[in-house]
Amino acid sequence: MVPVQAKPLPTGPDSAIVPVKIRDGVDLEINGEHYRHTGDPQMPLLWYLRDVLQLTGTKYADQHGVSGADLVLLDGKAVSAITLPVARLAGKQVTTVEGLAGNDGTLHPVQQAFIDEDAIGCGYCTSGWLIAAVDLLRRKKQPDDDDIDQLPNLCRCGCQTRVRRAIKRVAAGKAVQP
Repeated sequence: MVPVQAKPLPTGPDSAIVPVKIRDGVDLEINGEHYRHTGDPQMPLLWYLRDVLQLTGTKYADQHGVSGADLVLLDGKAVSAITLPVARLAGKQVTTVEGLAGNDGTLHPVQQAFIDEDAIGCGYCTSGWLIAAVDLLRRKKQPDDDDIDQLPNLCRCGCQTRVRRAIKRVAAGKAVQP
């Protein structure tokens, strides 16, 4: 094998490295990380999360965001990611289901309660339920059945009773990691 010799770098005015202007885009913060979306500003957040960032926990269930499977937290409030264009996210903080756990992997109390109460079923709607529950518990420390019934989430597996127990477990302070 013959060793390859490095060629000397060219010198002179024609070889100068010219920095490229930073592309215009929308600066966003998702799960504590900074991103710049330089594509279509009207792209729904859901597709940016799933197709660009590969954060697939947030689910697509319908084009109008009425099932709750596509919920994320926007500045701490649950919103539909399918109905929210990326252009409206400048300066906002987005938290997906992937961002609920601590950096050390410690589960959020709501996540732990869902495990404790086996409130997962097939799992498709779970991320939306988790986000909705975090938002509800932020707004109301002791939600009652009517508060939980007002959540926009649908579950075709019939986990609503276990979801209710999980939310009440967190409200009672019983969803703490051992």
